[in-house]
Amino acid sequence: FVPGKEAQHYDAGDRVVSFTWQGAVVVPFVCYDLRFPEVIRKAANLGAEIICVIASWPAARTHHWLRLLQARAIENQAYVIGVNRCGDDPCFHYKGRSVIIDQHGEIIADAGESEGIIQAAINLDELRTYRAKLPFLADRKW
Repeated sequence: FVPGKEAQHYDAGDRVVSFTWQGAVVVPFVCYDLRFPEVIRKAANLGAEIICVIASWPAARTHHWLRLLQARAIENQAYVIGVNRCGDDPCFHYKGRSVIIDQHGEIIADAGESEGIIQAAINLDELRTYRAKLPFLADRKW
C-alpha cells in the first residue's frame, strides 16, 4: 500500500496461494489486494470457494471496503470473509465491519463497528450447485 508507505517495510507477494480447510478451497489476501480484481480472480482460477481478506481498512473508506468485498464475492462466485481492525493508529481511525458475504454478495454476518467474533454457515453444497447452474467462471477468456 504505497500511500501508507508499506513498501518501505514489506515486500509485495509474488503469487496467490490456496489451501484446503474442511473440504473448502480457501485463498487468503491482505487488504490492498481487494482493490485489484485481477489478482483476486486468480483465486477463482485456483478453485477458491472461500476468499479471506485481512485488513487495516480506514473508517473514511468503509463503504469501499464493504462494496469491494461484495463485488469480489459476486464476480468470483465465492464466500468472502473480510476481517478488519478496530481502533486508531497515529494516522487513521478504523471502524471494523468484519463481515462474511455469500456468493450473491449478501452480508450474512457483520461484526459492526466493535471488536467481536462473528460466524455464519458456509454451505459448500449450495455454493457448488449455484456455480453449476450459472457457470460464469467457465466463460472466462483470459
